[in-house]
Amino acid sequence: MSGLKPLGREKWWVLALLAPTLIGLLLGTFGSILATLGLSLYDWDLLTPPEYAGLSNYAGLPGDRMFVKSLWNTVAFAALYVPLTMVLSLTVAMALNRRVRGESLFRVLYFLPFVSSPTSVCLVWIWFYSEDHGALNELIGLFGADPVRWLGSKMVLYSVVIANVWGAIGEGMIVFLAGLQAIPKEHYEVARIDGATVWQRLRYVTLPALMPSLFFQAVLATIHAFQAFDYIYILTRTGNGNSSLPTLVFSIYRSGFRFFRMGDAAAQAVVLTLIILVFTWVYFRLQRRWGPA
Repeated sequence: MSGLKPLGREKWWVLALLAPTLIGLLLGTFGSILATLGLSLYDWDLLTPPEYAGLSNYAGLPGDRMFVKSLWNTVAFAALYVPLTMVLSLTVAMALNRRVRGESLFRVLYFLPFVSSPTSVCLVWIWFYSEDHGALNELIGLFGADPVRWLGSKMVLYSVVIANVWGAIGEGMIVFLAGLQAIPKEHYEVARIDGATVWQRLRYVTLPALMPSLFFQAVLATIHAFQAFDYIYILTRTGNGNSSLPTLVFSIYRSGFRFFRMGDAAAQAVVLTLIILVFTWVYFRLQRRWGPA
């Protein structure tokens, strides 16, 4: 294996080729994190010089009604989005893991929403949810039901969750398909010989072997849920520039690029990052406890 390691001058070529990526990672990622941390300690409106504010931006967040509302909306969104994405992605992956005619086509069709333009996809969903002559209201109208305001205050959370889950199933499907195809077929054969039912094979063979994939996808889905913005912004945008379902990222956007409170927006971004880190830490602790030995 020593022949695979760069030797002599090859090491310098490796560093030279990796340098642009490493510099971009250092400045673009870590530099942005440090800049956000520093900016959260200042009051800055992009027009006048920044003024040091200490921790006042953080102290003011509990009294910011928009931030608190956005926080609870994000938690409610994540509570629906994460389990639905996990269950539906696993279901689709298990269905496509079998030898069926046209399985490659189905995989592409399920993955297509994940790589499609959010703006284009949301335009279709807006037409689908439209109160006047929307596809969904036209459908329920065939059964005599009255039109529903799917993007109104009562239904907007569920409508947005459905659209986001639909767009995320493809990613989870790929993750779970990779995990399913790594499970040795002999495990299922032994289970069948022992008389295990379909549900018993799922519980005692498939799910334990998929634990790494399950925890990995849970982390990804949670991060996506707390960072959700594009679908929510386009689907729930109101005439005055607000949102009928403001989330944390929308609150950051609103504070920073509508009211030019950059310090407040940076403080919210730091809080959002800490929330994601806490959930990620919890997932990794659970994986150590319930994951495969």
